[in-house]
Order: sequence, then structure tokens, then C-alpha cells
Amino acid sequence: MNVLLLAGTAEARQLAGLLADDAGVAVTASLAGHTSVPAPYPCAVRTGGFGGTDGLVAYLRAAAVDAVVDATHPCSRTMPRHAADAAARAGVPRLRLARPPWARQPGDVWHDADDVDHAARLVAELGVRRVLLTLGRLELAAFAGAGAGAGATASFVVRTVEPADRVPLPHVEVVVARGPFTEAEEVALLRERAIEVVVTRNAGGDEAKLAAARALGLGLVVVRRPSTQPGPMVETATAARDWLLNVRR
Repeated sequence: MNVLLLAGTAEARQLAGLLADDAGVAVTASLAGHTSVPAPYPCAVRTGGFGGTDGLVAYLRAAAVDAVVDATHPCSRTMPRHAADAAARAGVPRLRLARPPWARQPGDVWHDADDVDHAARLVAELGVRRVLLTLGRLELAAFAGAGAGAGATASFVVRTVEPADRVPLPHVEVVVARGPFTEAEEVALLRERAIEVVVTRNAGGDEAKLAAARALGLGLVVVRRPSTQPGPMVETATAARDWLLNVRR
């Protein structure tokens, strides 16, 4: 059984590990290539895009893929749509693997945002001066015009896994660090940088930064997940493995 694993998340690595010793399943993990030194996978790995839906259809057919597991980021908008469309066109079963989203907890100062542009508008409306952005590099430019107070500009702290050549924001400090982080580490970062609001996508999983913001009474601007594509969906690597084994029968 040939499986294409659209990867890049902890759940994708967990699934690859669960299938590593199954001689009847050959997994190819596909990475977008946004990280120069990605975490290792116990299977074949390809890096880079497919060339849109048409390219992915061609790949599925050429590689004789029997099943697709879309384990890309829970907040990804483009790849889940391409995966669903391409799998349907190629006649290949597809599964979405995404961990459950975070839920608002008592004590949270939580502001929902429909997308990153909406999040930037909320930051401007809140009038804060120190903002921690925990977003992808391609999403930062939306905050370039976020103001604080009477025409002043908010200053930002951007946390990235790798050094950024250029961050399209005025008044920005870049912190290079790779998680996971403990709640104590998150509290220390928020205090040291005098952060007033944390902006994040609703990725689910580890809640340390949410707990830290809650403990300090800081605001959270949380970008909602995009709507899911029709079709089967599971929240754990174990459930994804079981789905694949059922497809193989």
C-alpha cells in the first residue's frame, strides 16, 4: 500500500512512526520546504510543492498512491483544499488528520479573528503597544499598519524557528526559538518583552502560551481555523493508522 502523507506536523511524524514497521505500507512524507532543517521522518521524504491541484493529481497517478493522509497544519487553507480535490479526481481515498482546536477557558481575554487581516484590525482596535506574533512568516505583513493609540505604531515580537532574513514590520524584535515551551518559559518571555497581546492561530495542541497569557491577564487574538473539506477526519495519529489499515483490507 502506497501512502502519501502530507506532513509537517507532530501528528504526521507520529503517524509515520506508527507505520514504520509495517512492511505492507510504504509511506512518502511530503514537506512544503518552509523549514531548512525539518524534523526527521522514518520514511521516504519529498520536499516542495506539487504545482497545484493538477500537479498533485499527476503525482498520485504516477506514484500509484493508494491513500492520502492530509496532516498539514490544522490552520492551513490551501493544501487541504488541493488534497481533497486531487484525491477525488484521482479516485484515491483521502483522510484529514488534525488535532482538535483550543477552546476558550475561564480567565481568557480571548478575541476571535476570522483571518489574519481581521486579527491585525483587532490589534489596532485594542490600541496595544507590545504584541507577540506567533504566526507563519508569510502572514506577518498584515500587521504592518496596526496602530496603537493616537496614530502610534505597535511594536512587535515575532518568534520564529529559524532566523528571518527580512520581517515586513516596523518596530519588530525577532526571537529565534524552537518549541515546545513550558508555561514558565512563556510567562518569562511575555514579562521580559512587556507583551500586552498574543496573536496566534487556533492550532490546538500544546496550550503553554495560552496558559501563560491567562496567568498574566493578557489578551489573546486567536485566528479561527478555516472550514474543513468534506470527507473523513480524525484527530489522532492512532485513528489515522486505523483508517489506513481499514482502507488496505
